[in-house]
Amino acid sequence: MPKLPVKRVAVIGAGPAGAIAIDALAQEKAFDLIRVFERLMDQELTIMLRIGDTTRPGTLSNFAALADRTADAPLTIPEALPAQTLKSEQPRFAESSVYPYLETNVDGIPMEFSQEPFPTERSERSIAVHGANTPFRHWDVVRRYIQGLVERNGYQDFVSYNTTVERVEKVGAEWKVTLRKEGQGKDYWWAEWFDAVVVASGHYWVPYIPAIDGLEAFEKARPGSVLHSKHFRGRDQFKGKRVVVVGASVSAADIAYDLAHTRTAQTPVHAITIGHAANGYFGDGAFHHPRIQRHPSIARVEGRTVHLVDGQRIPDVDHIIFGTGYSWTLPFLPDVAVRNNRVPELYQHVVWQRDPTLLFVGAVAAGLTFKVFEWQAVYAARLLAGRGTLPPLGEMRAWEEQRIKEKGDGARFSLVFPDFEEYFETLRRLAGEGEDGVGRKLPRFRREWFRAFMEGHELRKEMWRRLNAKAREEEEAEAGGRTKARL
Repeated sequence: MPKLPVKRVAVIGAGPAGAIAIDALAQEKAFDLIRVFERLMDQELTIMLRIGDTTRPGTLSNFAALADRTADAPLTIPEALPAQTLKSEQPRFAESSVYPYLETNVDGIPMEFSQEPFPTERSERSIAVHGANTPFRHWDVVRRYIQGLVERNGYQDFVSYNTTVERVEKVGAEWKVTLRKEGQGKDYWWAEWFDAVVVASGHYWVPYIPAIDGLEAFEKARPGSVLHSKHFRGRDQFKGKRVVVVGASVSAADIAYDLAHTRTAQTPVHAITIGHAANGYFGDGAFHHPRIQRHPSIARVEGRTVHLVDGQRIPDVDHIIFGTGYSWTLPFLPDVAVRNNRVPELYQHVVWQRDPTLLFVGAVAAGLTFKVFEWQAVYAARLLAGRGTLPPLGEMRAWEEQRIKEKGDGARFSLVFPDFEEYFETLRRLAGEGEDGVGRKLPRFRREWFRAFMEGHELRKEMWRRLNAKAREEEEAEAGGRTKARL
């Protein structure tokens, strides 16, 4: 096993996971160097919440690679560093999934780090829907919250913006981190050396789009006609359009509902949900809107006609929007495999079993997400400072093997729900209290956090029930008016 503690630490990503990792590392007061690499621009520090170009989101290509989860291939590294090369044109999927009126879909309490109060600012839109005490926040409130964490205590000086980590490899006892910064038509490459690396770059970047015959031809004939939910920039671009939304989970529900309830797109909005499992937190209530028509899977696309597996078809389609999730990719870590859309060999979803100087913050599925990041970050920082507990390799492997038996070797492996208390307390025990006067102190898990998390979901489900009922009344009244007009 590599020797701990260490002195030089690299952090990949300055988003929510990276922001709390910076503070956890800094508060240990054990490191000579903390360097943070964020591929977005400083003024866009949007923590994966960058609104980007609201009118022209990126167009999709190479559908075969998106379907088999190989789209985010590593770039070719120059033979000698430092170096300059022509600017790379390869897509890196750095666009965010934010649109102007996006709100959080969980209560602010589960998004609050233990020492940093979450803003109480509420939008007029959210108040109008959920009342004056709405627990949800506009995306920009979250952006400013995370930005404030990064810019306190001089932490912004640790961060190199517009800097993409292209390769992380162990050379002897050190980690060589190869970096690329975009310039005017040029890419500048160099390498830096560290004792440890914390990966906090997130995994909701590379869209997953299932393989469908004729889909790429549909997109080539009308560029921009196929979108992933991360490219959705608001309802206005779909005015009067016939839209098919694919997916049964959160993003597909929000988009289909938005287009149908506001009558922006042609109605009905067609939703591909039948035969697909609804989101475990939110259910499928959004898809029961009277102006949404539910369908089974797509068999193929011919011209502008979408053919379904039950033999039905949807003609004259203008857009197909996929809310089908993302692919885990780690193109900068050639020695770390991604299997079944998860990262194997991570003890407690944090420590790479082969080398505990490579750690992850954020390698989990949704649920109390920001708080999970904090507990993981503190454990990682405490380990690197030589103050945390690292079990023997056999025990770490046994933990993973047991979890595979219980959860499977796929996406559910990384789902902490419903065992939040057990997971938080395990990380708190492994991290320990640290030494006096240094390190973030983790409080005991409070079940009120989980309750607020679940109550937020119920509030949204109640909203869908209420607005769906209102929409049905409107549809019935309009139908009655048309009947009278014919008489």
